[in-house]
Amino acid sequence: MAGTVYFVGGGPGDPKLITVRGAELLKKADVIVYDRLVNPELLQYAKPDAKKIYCGKEAGHHSIPQADINLLLIQEAQAGHTVVRLKGGDPSMFGRVGEEAEECVRHGIQFEIVPGITSGIAAPIYAGIPLTHRDYSSSVAFLTGHFCERNEGKQVDWEKVSGVDTLVIYMGVKNLPQIQEQLLRFKSPDTPVALVKWGTLPEQQRLVGTLQNIAEQVKQSNFTSPAIIVVGDVVKLHGTLDWFSGNTFELESAI
Repeated sequence: MAGTVYFVGGGPGDPKLITVRGAELLKKADVIVYDRLVNPELLQYAKPDAKKIYCGKEAGHHSIPQADINLLLIQEAQAGHTVVRLKGGDPSMFGRVGEEAEECVRHGIQFEIVPGITSGIAAPIYAGIPLTHRDYSSSVAFLTGHFCERNEGKQVDWEKVSGVDTLVIYMGVKNLPQIQEQLLRFKSPDTPVALVKWGTLPEQQRLVGTLQNIAEQVKQSNFTSPAIIVVGDVVKLHGTLDWFSGNTFELESAI
């Protein structure tokens, strides 16, 4: 009898932010297939004899190609195993859960998708930035800042999203100059921008600037990924609502 594949969101970084359901499934898993941004401490939930398989992806380097990950999930489930596909954040937020779950459907494998706390929500609020606020924002858009040929024709419509009060951009540090150039066509150069790296973890870092200067400030401070980018007036609250003690890089021009 075939096993089940559970797609579990591991949360934004702090291991205590995994859901109760996610922790339950890690404890019963025969096989755990986990990503690069998953906190390794979550693997402590695993049974002593559980098989742990790392399949992390970095720019230009995939430890296991996506097609092989899909096949691995199917093979382990067909062998009768309980498989947890452990993903950072929420599996449905730029986590390819749709592709992997479709593979389960094609092979008649049962699956369950367990939501997680996405870094696009958690990292900003740990940096004192709520994504909505009655005085600043009544709309939010979540975007990818990663451009690839496969997504040609599905790129972000920057003119359309520029009307949204708060923009949350994943995987955008490398392409920040291009993102900045696009947004400056439609938004004020004084629009506040923040980057939050390693959100929810003790080593969290925050850099705050404006749409006009943020790319240069990132370059000067050598601020690197993984980081979430927040664009909008809610960034103004970062000083007032900064409840989490992390390292901060603040600019003289910061709002």
